[in-house]
Parts: sequence; C-alpha cells; structure tokens
Amino acid sequence: MADTELQRLFSAGKAIEPDVAAELQSMMRLHDLSAEDLFYKWESYCIKMDLDATGDALTLAHVRNLKQNLLDALQKAAAPAPTASSAVKPKQERKTAGMTPRAGAASGGGGGAGGDMYGMLDGLMPSTPASGGKLNRAAPGSAGGSALRRRMESSKISSSPAGSMGDQLADMNGSTPTSFSDRQNPGEVIEILNSQLASAEAPLAPYPEPRVKLTAASDQKKMAYKPLAMKLSEASEILDDRIDDVATLVQQHHKLDDNAFGNAASQGTTEIVAVGRIASDAAEGKLNTASLVLETSRRTGMGFRVPLKMDAIPAWSVFPGQIVALRGSNATGNEFVVKEMLGIPLLPNAASTGSALAVHEEKMRVRDPDAMMDDDDDGKPAPPLSIIYAAGPYTADDNLDFEPLHALCSQAADTYADALVLTGPFLDVDHPLIATGDFDLPEEALASADPDTATMATVFRHLVAPAINRLAAANPHVTVVMVPSVRDVLDKHVSWPQDTIPRKELGLPKAVRIVSNPMTLSVNEVVLGLSSQDALWELRAEELAKAGAAPTGRARLPRTGTHEGAATGAVLDLSYLKLGEMVNVRPDVMLTPSALPPFAKVVESVLAINPGYLSKRRGAGTYARMTLHPPKIDGDGLQGHRVFERAKVEIVRI
Repeated sequence: MADTELQRLFSAGKAIEPDVAAELQSMMRLHDLSAEDLFYKWESYCIKMDLDATGDALTLAHVRNLKQNLLDALQKAAAPAPTASSAVKPKQERKTAGMTPRAGAASGGGGGAGGDMYGMLDGLMPSTPASGGKLNRAAPGSAGGSALRRRMESSKISSSPAGSMGDQLADMNGSTPTSFSDRQNPGEVIEILNSQLASAEAPLAPYPEPRVKLTAASDQKKMAYKPLAMKLSEASEILDDRIDDVATLVQQHHKLDDNAFGNAASQGTTEIVAVGRIASDAAEGKLNTASLVLETSRRTGMGFRVPLKMDAIPAWSVFPGQIVALRGSNATGNEFVVKEMLGIPLLPNAASTGSALAVHEEKMRVRDPDAMMDDDDDGKPAPPLSIIYAAGPYTADDNLDFEPLHALCSQAADTYADALVLTGPFLDVDHPLIATGDFDLPEEALASADPDTATMATVFRHLVAPAINRLAAANPHVTVVMVPSVRDVLDKHVSWPQDTIPRKELGLPKAVRIVSNPMTLSVNEVVLGLSSQDALWELRAEELAKAGAAPTGRARLPRTGTHEGAATGAVLDLSYLKLGEMVNVRPDVMLTPSALPPFAKVVESVLAINPGYLSKRRGAGTYARMTLHPPKIDGDGLQGHRVFERAKVEIVRI
C-alpha cells in the first residue's frame, strides 16, 4: 500500500528506482510520516533548492539530502534554545572603544557605563548606538523592543544582532544564499499562458504620453479607519451578516422559497437548506472530518454549531471560514447529514460598451505629433500593452542591496513597459536585518541625515526609491502601482484591509500611485484586482478535501518552501471586512502573489496571476510579464472584455 502511494505521489509517470524507494520508506518509518506528509516535505525541499518536484529531481542524491535535512531539523528542535543573556555576549565582546554612553547611564539607577539604564532592551541589542550609521532603533519606553525580542526568541531563526549573518542563514536554509549576480538562467521563461499570441515589442523610443489610464473602483478613503480597535460585538455582527447575505443570494439564485431554509441544529426529518460557516470544534489542530462543524448565524440558528456528515457527497472540499449552502436533514439532533452542496452564485463578468472600448484602443494607439503620419496606421491594430507584475520581498535575507528590484526596473526601462505593478512587502518586517536594525545606511544617507534620527522612511528613500526613480527617468510615461503589505514596516496601518502608505519623505516620482490593500482598479478597460496578502497559501494549508477529490477543482498546490512551511498571516479586522470584497463584478485580472510556485491560470474567466516572489530567501525569484492585445469591438452594445483570450502571460526568472 505504501509503495502504491509513493508511486502515485512522487512519480506517477514512471517507476521509482528501488534505492530511492527504499530511502523514502526509511524516512517514513524513521519520522512516522505518511506518504502524503513525506511528499509535502519533498515539495518544500524542491522549492528551496529550485527543483521540479514532478520532474527528474527524484534522484538518490536529492532524496538523501532531504533525509539529512529532516534529521538536522529534528536535532535542532531537540536542542535547548539559547537564553537571551548568552546570545548577547558575542555582541558585547565586539563593542569598540570610544563609544559614548547614553546620557545619564552612569548617573545611578542601576545602569553602568553603556548599560541599559531602564532595563527595556532586555539584552536585545547594545545600549549604545553603533558607529557607522547603524539603524538600531528600540527607544526606552516603547513596547516594540520587548515584543520584537519575544518574537525572535520564539522563532527558530536567529535574528539577534549577536549572531552572525552566516549563522542566521544556516538556521534558515542550511546553506549560504547565492549571489544575485551568480543566479542561474536569468530571463528564462518558465511558464506561458496563451503562447500563440505575440509578445509586445519594445518601441524605438518611449511613447510621448501614457498609454494607460487608471481608474479606482474601490473607495480608498474608507480604508483610513482606526486599526486595533475591533470590538467583539461588532465582529460577531459582521460575521452573522455575511451568512445572512449569502443566504439571500442563494435563495435568489436557486429560486427557493422561504420555508426551504431551516436551522441545521434543530432535530427534524424534513430536508432543509442550511447556510452557515465552516468551522472546527477543536481549539487546536487542522480541520478534519471529525472536527468539521457548521456555524449558523443568530438569526437562522441562534449561533449554534452542528457536526456535519458528508458521506453522501462523492467529492467535496472546504476551508475554515467558508460560507456554504447545504441541503440535508438532522434526524437525530446530533449531526446534519448533507445530501447536496448548493453552488454560490458568481459575480457577473466585467463589460464595457463598444464606444468605451474604442476610446481605450485609441489611447493605446498613441502617436508622436512630430513624427510622420502613416495613413495605413488606422487600419492596423494598436500596439499591445506591456504590463509587468512583481511581488516582494525584493531583496535576499543576507543583504539590503535590492538587486532584484534594480534588475526589474532596468528591464521595465529597457522594454518601455507601459505599467509596473509592485506588491509589498518593500521593507519586510520579517527580514533579519530589518527586524534587528543591524545594518549600515548608505553614505549619501549619512551625509544628509543624522543616523540617530533616521527612520524607515529614510531607509526606503535611499534603498528602494532609487530604482524606481531611475525607471521613471528612463521611461517618463510609465505608470507604477504600489500595493502595501501588512509586513511593511513603513505602514502604521497594520491590519487587513489596509490603508495606503503615506508617500511623504519616501522620495518617489509622480509616476507612482500607492493604493490600498486590497484594491480594485481599472487599467483602461481591464478590471484589475490587487492584494499583497497570500490567501492562496492560507487556503492550501487549511483546506479539507475528501480523499480522491482535487481541492476546489484546482490542481493540487504544493506547500511552500518558507521556514517551517509558514507564512506571515494578516491581522484581519473583521469590522471592516466588507472593504476587502470585490466591487459588483469579477475582475478581468487578479494578482495573487503567493509563496506557492508561480503560475498564470484562467479560473471562471478570471486571469489569475501569481508572479512568485521577486527575491527568495536565498536567491533570485520570478516576475510576470503580460502582453495585452487590443479588444475586438463588436458593435456599440455592452460586451465582455475577455482579457483571458487576448493576454499573453509569461512567468520569467529575474
């Protein structure tokens, strides 16, 4: 049985070599793993090593490396964690002479020269400012230092300034990251959607005016709410309202009477339709068939939770928080037996009139008034738009050089891209150097600003903004869209939905538009949905599917290669959850950056793009390049945009 599972998961196309199969079975016995759990770890290893998990990577050498990694992780987990006092000793030994103690540090209060007078830093970092413009910020009286210390102590990644960068990187991946200049196969296209379409050709010179027009479809002013002020009663009402709203949509879509709906928790033999939220009755652990319950609203079921029995459904998949409509009965009063899962209606497709599409096509056909006009140009289709999508992080964990971002902006400048869409994080709170503040500011920053008063806006202005400024100088009419992330240290708005980053002091050109997270906007006629939150990984990690059924009809998505297989989640503010919903229509293009392998797929006529991360933790990443051809106009009536048919998307290695 185990051999069959291994064959199905690891190499469905050809037989596994006996030596490889023996090593896989050895790992299953040694670590008490199922075949599926072992395959998840294999996929995680392949992502880290930039290998194809379903290709020819299943060799004896790679399998033995995986086995060694599992043993190293087991040994590291069993080792006692170092204390904060022991972790800070190497840093104290490296203190240079001539550092001036803090004012008042030697004047009593238990603080010696150079000591932590107030006891607020707790061994997190030296109590005196480092020389050379180090940005070590943890002011006495603030809660940030102690909170950051607790987070770093609880993490297996050593992000303390006491540890060397080599030690930190060894903790993260077991090997030192490769230099960006030594990356393999830059510019290689690893996936193409609609390969039959032609790619955009770079013009001989920049266009004399912008060829795209941005129109906001979301109200960004509402995003400026006060975060961290959610009330339990408000959150409960919002969750109940969402169940009731979906029940109304289901009733209208399936043309059901009011008496067709009922309380799933009430005992009765009559078949009813119950609408509720998928939840787990276990406080800890992943959702499973034994803990699967349906949470009702207070209006329809007094907020009760009832166990679900899904045996009658041949194939299904759910995730915690999903609102579902189920047809069945509760004859015993102990569980709701599901007979059918009713479909939730989709939003309509985006559409425009023929005259509006003609206006947008004419904008794509921008001409230089000083150039010679060709009468035949009106009969030719407009040149396609070139749009580049990329997602942060934008630099590797061992430096703050932002080389991938500079390379991407150079690529956009050389090809005269019409638009560049960047999603955060830009200055990642999870970056080891950002988290500790143990890095040097550039010399030009030290010449124009006092290191002791420098902020993260100063860091952004001197490390991130220069690449975008050079792009705007080389391509004056490019449109740059920036979407923040809850992991951005620049944004004080830490919850999702998330407000924009104030652009004051960031040093960005006028071509940049900073939008909220999430955001729905129109690029000419194309409705574009943007969010920097990794919802795909969160769904993949929590989804529960019946054996043999593909999760939600998608190809099975592999687990991530991040440390411990975990990504930073969003601080979700339930009171303002409706601000994260789509506005009236389905988007034509939805940008879904994720730690999962990059892809470009069409789902329900929506072009979903995961460009991947531009920079991985130990090397270069990928981005997405879209060539959008002009629409085919059929009369002046309302017509769909059908972007998925006229857009060529390429996933490219940076």
